[in-house]
Amino acid sequence: MSIDSLQTDQAIMRNIVQGDQHALAALYDRYGGGVFSLVLQVLNDTGLAEEVTQDVFLRVWDGAEKWDANRGKLSSWLLTIARHAAIDRLRMEKRRYNITDAPLDNIPAKGSEDWAHRRQIKSLLGMLPPEQAELIELSFYGGMSHQDIADTTQTPLGTVKTRIRSGMQKLRKLWLENAD
Repeated sequence: MSIDSLQTDQAIMRNIVQGDQHALAALYDRYGGGVFSLVLQVLNDTGLAEEVTQDVFLRVWDGAEKWDANRGKLSSWLLTIARHAAIDRLRMEKRRYNITDAPLDNIPAKGSEDWAHRRQIKSLLGMLPPEQAELIELSFYGGMSHQDIADTTQTPLGTVKTRIRSGMQKLRKLWLENAD
């Protein structure tokens, strides 16, 4: 991110702290798509993802003063809030509904190859150590760079790269072992 973009992020956040709703709209225009994409990957439900995305930006509105430009990029901070909000919502939904109560129209067609691959990848991710799976999800589903992940998780950059590489190697091995 360029210095100009960082200053723009800082200006937007300063304006949000001062109660400027137009600044919040500008922030949403800039980062809403990425936040929604990450939340959708976690929840796999468009309606819930829209609600959680809105909640994320309400949290930003209420807590904009908590962001510190010296600790990391605004995008990393937003995606961290989004990921935690999505996971919280997923836990809440799992407690609220039994899996057999899920509406059938939210389930993708079983015949689609995309559906099968997504299900298999999600299943295989669950077989990885949590520290590897989380970083892979942030990188590939969250669209975060390795540096952003390091900043967000307060993990050394080399460790982030090693965990992602090791996790991807394990995923590849698991994929080949489970191939039909």
